[in-house]
Amino acid sequence: MTCLICAAELKKRPSFQELLTLAPSKTLVCSACSSTFEKIAEQHCPLCYRYGESEVCSDCLYWQKQGKSVNHQAIYCYNTAMKAYFSRYKFQGDYLLRKVFLNDLKLALKSYREYTLVPIPLSDKRKAERGFNQVTGLLDGTGLSYQELLIKREVKKQSDKSRAERLQSQNPFELRFDKALPDKILLIDDIYTTGMTLQLAAQLFHEKGVKEIKTFSLAR
Repeated sequence: MTCLICAAELKKRPSFQELLTLAPSKTLVCSACSSTFEKIAEQHCPLCYRYGESEVCSDCLYWQKQGKSVNHQAIYCYNTAMKAYFSRYKFQGDYLLRKVFLNDLKLALKSYREYTLVPIPLSDKRKAERGFNQVTGLLDGTGLSYQELLIKREVKKQSDKSRAERLQSQNPFELRFDKALPDKILLIDDIYTTGMTLQLAAQLFHEKGVKEIKTFSLAR
């Protein structure tokens, strides 16, 4: 078996449990590649997990001034290695890379058993260009169930917008179905930058009477 990122042979010894049950090893990335990704340390913004902050960060202060709440969790820093990962996964279409973080995602999302997982969608045009939704790809790797409750109109890509443009975005989201919604929703995206995308999606659910909304991303 080879590393999903660099294709080096994986030499990890199987654990006692794996030997006992004859289960395959869950290691998908070599130690060298794994070490390039940086998990968010204990010192982070208490609201959005922005690393290196000991108090509420400037992004969250902005949302508070707008009368919005922030209740977000992320696992990894958006460092150089993570940026390269998403370049290959999202923009070069390396779909196998959806499995790289499946163990971390599965472990983190166990804390949200009472919530309905709702991935942020792509517009039909963007999905056709890319071939897949990177967020549902990450979730499919974990085997966890989710509901695609949102659709997205075609707008300018977030990555093509300036920071000011992101913070002034109009809501591109609509509900996919006209039916009762769950009481608790966990909105999931791949990367949290300013928080605008998740705020816009959350706003729609708030307007429809959802009682509790939290957000989650792989990277921040």
